[in-house]
Amino acid sequence: MDYLKINLDAINQKIVQACQRVGRSPEEITLIAVSKTVEADVMNASVEYGVQVFGENKVQEIRRKFPDVVSGPKWHLIGHLQSNKVKYIIDKVELIHSVDSFKLAEEINKRAGLENRLMDVLIQVDIAEETQKFGCDKDELYQLIKDILKLDHIRIKGLMFIAPFVDNPEEVRVYFKEMKQLFDQIKVEIKHDHLSMDTLSMGMTGDFEVAIEEGATMIRVGTGIFGKRNYS
Repeated sequence: MDYLKINLDAINQKIVQACQRVGRSPEEITLIAVSKTVEADVMNASVEYGVQVFGENKVQEIRRKFPDVVSGPKWHLIGHLQSNKVKYIIDKVELIHSVDSFKLAEEINKRAGLENRLMDVLIQVDIAEETQKFGCDKDELYQLIKDILKLDHIRIKGLMFIAPFVDNPEEVRVYFKEMKQLFDQIKVEIKHDHLSMDTLSMGMTGDFEVAIEEGATMIRVGTGIFGKRNYS
């Protein structure tokens, strides 16, 4: 599976170049390999070429593949999460990117308590106000954060954003810039032991370079690593 090494080398080179353009260190960037529809053998091969974090969109995909993927890489849940499915992944994932309601946070808190762990989460924000996208509204964000911080078994690590799909990534730079401003404001204005605000997850295969230039610390790359998705 040499194509994995070629693709990962290319992605890592683009990360370095994007960081150089804005005076950042590539060490500030965590690459999440989005393994949606990718089978365990390919995931295992990608680990040999340096993949350290897998991002999955669906709970059932994590449950199905988790036993067959080598230990070592971390797992993140990056897709929409229903409250009734939290119990299936609470012991498997290191970070949940897609918390967008207090109801979901309550369930994560309950399940994390049963596991006697502190669950790291990101708050998903929909600043582009796309009706088909999940995420809390910007004007509800502060209250949601304050409510979640009353829970004992959740730690808010930062924010997550999914940009609109466009042909020219420059078109979404304004959203990445706004997310970074929001991220920085919260870091200054809200202080709590369970709020670290060190993670800004934004940028995908088509726009991650712009996202890095605007302050992303995590990028979620799938097709850029694994190739075109197979939904059959």
